[in-house]
Order: sequence, then C-alpha cells, then structure tokens
Amino acid sequence: MSDVANHTGEKETEMTTMTDSEARVPASSAATPLYRATGVTRTYTRRGRTVTALTGVDLEIMPGAFVTIQGPTGGGKSTLLQLLGALDTPTSGTLQLDGRELSSASPSELGRIRAQEIGFVFQGFNLIPTLTAAENVDMALEPLGIDPAERRTRVAAALAHVGLADRGDHRPAELSGGQQQRVAIARAIVKRPRVLLADEPTGNLDERMRDEILDLLERLCAEGITMVVVTHDSAVARRATKRLRLTQGTVKDITR
Repeated sequence: MSDVANHTGEKETEMTTMTDSEARVPASSAATPLYRATGVTRTYTRRGRTVTALTGVDLEIMPGAFVTIQGPTGGGKSTLLQLLGALDTPTSGTLQLDGRELSSASPSELGRIRAQEIGFVFQGFNLIPTLTAAENVDMALEPLGIDPAERRTRVAAALAHVGLADRGDHRPAELSGGQQQRVAIARAIVKRPRVLLADEPTGNLDERMRDEILDLLERLCAEGITMVVVTHDSAVARRATKRLRLTQGTVKDITR
C-alpha cells in the first residue's frame, strides 16, 4: 500500500510523549563521549585479498547527539555502523561505548549490549509480514526476559509513542511505508535503548513521509536517545547536530 493511498480520509494517531518512568536516563555525563573511537581500522580477507574498509578512524559521539554519516557507496559507512552497533569488532584500534571497550568484548557481552542498549532501524523496515505491528515490536523484547504483562505494556507504549496506538493489530501489508517505518522505530525503542542506529531510514519514503520520520527521530533524540544515521540525503543530514563524511575509510567532521 502506498503512502498516498493510505492517507485518503484517514488520520494517523497523534504521537504521545514518554512519561518519566518510560524515558531512559543516560548513565554518561553530558561532558563524556558516549562513543570514542581511536585509530579504528577494519580489514577483511576476500578471495585471498585484503580489503580495507576503515583506516584509522578517530571519532567521538556525545550523549544525546543527532549524528549523520554521509559518503559514497563503498566508503565504509555500513562497516562503521556495524562496529558502533556491536555487530562487529575492529581489526585494530579501540572503540568504547560509555567507557566499555567493544573491540575486546566477548561475543556474549556484545550480544547483551545489542539486546539492551542499541536499537536498529533499516531502510527496508525488516518487518515480519505474517505478524501484526504489535507482534513485530514485541519480538525485540524476547531476549530480555521480561514478563508478558510488562511486554504488553511496553509494546503499547512504544506504538503510541510513534503515533500508531490504533494500528497494533495491523500487519505490514495493511500499513503505508511511513507507518511501517514507524513500527520499525517502535521495535527499536521498545527496549528503551541508549542509542538508535539507522541505515538510510528514509530511503524508501517520499518527502512528506521522510520529514515526518525525521521529526520523530529528532523528538526521540531530544528525549535522550543518541542518534546515528547513515544517509545519502542532504535534507536528512541538515537536521543533524553533528555531520560526518566517510570516504575511503576515513572520517571527516563536516558540521557547519
């Protein structure tokens, strides 16, 4: 269903605001970087060749920042996002999240960090088509061992927070592209993460839906979630508080 078709005669639910008990309070001081990368490199071996994705990246991201990463295809953006998301570890250098060294963390510790502290949003939504919106959001809570009643409460709150309180029983095919991305964002924030990492989150949306999703991301950032967004869209990058450009494995701060 297209975004245009979905909005004929139908008004989306107004988004709510998290209560104090639902909001996350970052453990880091505002003066201390949440992420700190020093001399980070990442190389791969493919068909007997060494491929360098990142070359000596030095980077600091403060708590509550809205950071965008731009750059050409193949420049290392996705690799950097994977490292920040504890999905991969550097070949060399150090990468810290709130003072904890990710580059030497065990797989179980990285898994715990991903499950509890980091939310992910992707261009393709990645919703399971046979599940309802509420069931898709609930899946993010499975690794946390939360009791069913609390899970239902969190799912309802997350959907309300993205303006979809009345769409919980809808399957992805019954939702517009913008609504599907809202469900994906609800799935990312339902575990109340400290960081939200987004890879081209508006790439499949028209301009109006893009701006609505950006408004939502900005609001979440204002509530305390640190936002890191990979994008090719300059309109998205202009909304950031910190803009990075990643070219040939090297990061440059282009904030103005």
